[in-house]
Amino acid sequence: MRCLWLALLLFVGAAQAALEETDWLDLMPESDRQALLDMPDISHDTPEAESGFYAPGGLRSTDKNLPAVMYSAQTVAALDGTKILLGGYPVPLETNEQGRFVEFFLVPYPGACIHVPPPPPNQIVLVRYAKGVDLTDIYQPLWVEGTLQVEVSSNELADFAYALDAQTVELITE
Repeated sequence: MRCLWLALLLFVGAAQAALEETDWLDLMPESDRQALLDMPDISHDTPEAESGFYAPGGLRSTDKNLPAVMYSAQTVAALDGTKILLGGYPVPLETNEQGRFVEFFLVPYPGACIHVPPPPPNQIVLVRYAKGVDLTDIYQPLWVEGTLQVEVSSNELADFAYALDAQTVELITE
């Protein structure tokens, strides 16, 4: 009987340890989600869209005619300090001595650094991963697990509203 009880405890512990995937829309307050639903279509008729490359401003939107939700850094305070599992695409930033990426942005769709418009700041997560990860393809999706913090900030490439200290980073191969 004791072996059965121990097996049950191990099974329950493993089930609780597995995180459910956090949806990108969960990172937006309800008002932003509604604003996205109500938003008109966005034109991609720009020189950057034609050439397939967008450099000025990096992930910052330079189109001042977009709806306000496209610049939103509003966050969900209840997520601050929570452990999450988030799937997305990398935008490489900083490497260690071995050439592995220890800092990158995670964004909800591939190629965000070359699309117009970029995601709003509350859809850009700065990931810090001390172990580093080999990123050879920005179109290869990742699972990132770690503790999320509300951290509204910016660097030379983007404005962002969240940071995540990653415990694990894995390529999605499914």
